[in-house]
Amino acid sequence: MVQISSMSARGRAARRFAALALAAVTLAACSFSPFGQAESPTSGIPTQGGAPASATPAATQATEQPAAPTAALSSQKPSGERPAGAQQLTELTGKFTYTNDIITTYYVEHAAALVDMYGFVQRDKEWEAPVDSQILGFMKLDEKSKSGEYRIQLPELPRAQFVDVNHDGKQDAGVQVFSTTYWPNLVAGPYSEGDDPSFGWPNYLASTVIDTENEDEVIGGKLVVWAPDNKQQFPTGFGPDGKLFTADDPVGPVPAGYSVIDLDKQPFAISQDPQQDLKLYEPNDVAIKDFTKLSYSEAFKQMVDKLRKEYAFNGVEGKAPDWDALDREFTPRVAEAESNRDAEAFSAAIHDFTLRFHDGHVGISEDPNISALFRREAGGGYGFIGRELDDGRFVVTYVLKNGPAAQAGMTVGAEITAFGDKPIKQAIGEVKPFEGPFSTDFGLRTAQTRYLSRAPVGTATNVTFANPGKPATTARLTAVQEFESYLQALPSRNEDPTALPVEARTLESGVGYIKVNSNYDDLGLIMRLFQRALKTFESNKVTSLIVDERINPGGAPLGLAGFLTGKEIPLGQTEYYSEKTGKFEPEGRPDKVRPYQEQFHFDKLALLVDQNCTSACEIESYGFSKLPSIIVVGQYPTGGVEAEVARGQFELPEGIKLQFPTGRIVQPDGSLFLEGQGVQPTVRVPIDEKSVLSSDDVVLKTAVEELTK
Repeated sequence: MVQISSMSARGRAARRFAALALAAVTLAACSFSPFGQAESPTSGIPTQGGAPASATPAATQATEQPAAPTAALSSQKPSGERPAGAQQLTELTGKFTYTNDIITTYYVEHAAALVDMYGFVQRDKEWEAPVDSQILGFMKLDEKSKSGEYRIQLPELPRAQFVDVNHDGKQDAGVQVFSTTYWPNLVAGPYSEGDDPSFGWPNYLASTVIDTENEDEVIGGKLVVWAPDNKQQFPTGFGPDGKLFTADDPVGPVPAGYSVIDLDKQPFAISQDPQQDLKLYEPNDVAIKDFTKLSYSEAFKQMVDKLRKEYAFNGVEGKAPDWDALDREFTPRVAEAESNRDAEAFSAAIHDFTLRFHDGHVGISEDPNISALFRREAGGGYGFIGRELDDGRFVVTYVLKNGPAAQAGMTVGAEITAFGDKPIKQAIGEVKPFEGPFSTDFGLRTAQTRYLSRAPVGTATNVTFANPGKPATTARLTAVQEFESYLQALPSRNEDPTALPVEARTLESGVGYIKVNSNYDDLGLIMRLFQRALKTFESNKVTSLIVDERINPGGAPLGLAGFLTGKEIPLGQTEYYSEKTGKFEPEGRPDKVRPYQEQFHFDKLALLVDQNCTSACEIESYGFSKLPSIIVVGQYPTGGVEAEVARGQFELPEGIKLQFPTGRIVQPDGSLFLEGQGVQPTVRVPIDEKSVLSSDDVVLKTAVEELTK
């Protein structure tokens, strides 16, 4: 799933949608079905974590508004000399295309806007655009063709912040500077305010072209400028430093009223035609890397060449792949598949390539051949599944009726001591799961226990087991085509497509319970459902609350903990590879959970976690875990799958879609944020014979007992 980073849903809307976080598209992070494609949230919006490509309207909580600049809002019509009969610019229109389905994954209310660029002009990333300055327009999307068009009617007098941009040392009235941009609604209403701020720095589907290698500096496209008279000046070029609105910009006069400034002309061109067309641009880094028209070998080579530089964990000990070794192993396999025109062999090579990483965000989201591969390599089962306990024993938790294990006399509760004539601990450690890869050793170990009882149909092996109260016996089992035992070991998710992303109820104990099923959905709906549950519990005098994040595979983090604290919670700093420096460099400011305007209080809090909570879910869980007096309950930490995947979305020949994270998230000391570690339980529920054989939800039960002591 894709994850998007925590940015405003509007002003920075969508470019870092990638969780930001989507753990995403891997077979491991998302549920894999042997009957069809791996579940794919897009995939990764294409996540920092987070969040599909990197669009990240994620944590959009409000914070205290900084004092507004002293520049006055416009209150007068343009003055000065204008040719007789001159027409005023009254309407902006435009068309655009997009490759990443971020916007249709996370938003259902779409619009266009003329956005005040004061924040960018002043290089103030915390400045929030006031409602008065926001000019909204109609937008129509065609999801089938991934295209759209918009129309904005301009008011006679805009009300943005005036800013003097000629740097002559004199205080002039200045101009108002705008760009047109995609404007999704997240909460409340169409304007950006409160918990849904815009920061005056449009960069996703905007009329400006940005340099993602250089703090999203504007390097092209078109701006809209409004001048109160013909005495104001505006840059006519970028100047020696290549940046706009800096002291070295050459300047020239700008006419009164609205003008469109074409930054791609030298010098900049000015137009006041009554109707202007401004294209919206999808940043190149967010765009899908489409290699579908290349040969197998060339597509693979171009992908690897890009990843050699941009893969998020290059240079990180224990995470960085040996690119030369991977090249030696897989380039010949890809070439052989190409020579034989063997699509299934190509898929197998790409699948095995992804398994060489130690990173749960790496993986395949779509491949027409993946089900055939699964059936060939792991389509057979021995008719049982089990769990490895804390003490190292392996206990059977499910036996398929009339399956091979049942016919050999195995029952639920049996302890398996040897498999394939090897001690059970060794046998598990030698299993190579079909799914993966994994960011943690415990994630890999869990998958190995799941695939212990999977094999190609017809494979025979010896299994030594002892049923409860019985002596040990050895039976020879032969794998048959069955998937029931496999499905028993998967996370218990609601597969109903009509299921809501957030569910809530009051437990019999009187404790409020909110289950977050996914952050890969309509973000506004997720927020409203979560907020509604809190409001309902509070109005009904519920004093204890459980937030269940155990099966949430990620998407876009929203900082939901902001409803329960009045203090900011620091998160991590995202870094990307820079072509200019050849190193990974910070981009933007460190993320944080911001307090929401509406606050709720509960005397006791519990968070439920599990390794099936990945990517954006982990950012949410981290925020909750930092609330005062909260307990974190689980048998495992969260999945430890944390990176930004928006820029690492690839499409290869034969319908293969896959992702690799390109943004890593670090803490102030430079260590990785959550990746490989996850959010740790403070109240750990033992994995013992009693818990694995219980029909109760032992983790939830433990949390209730702790809260009601």
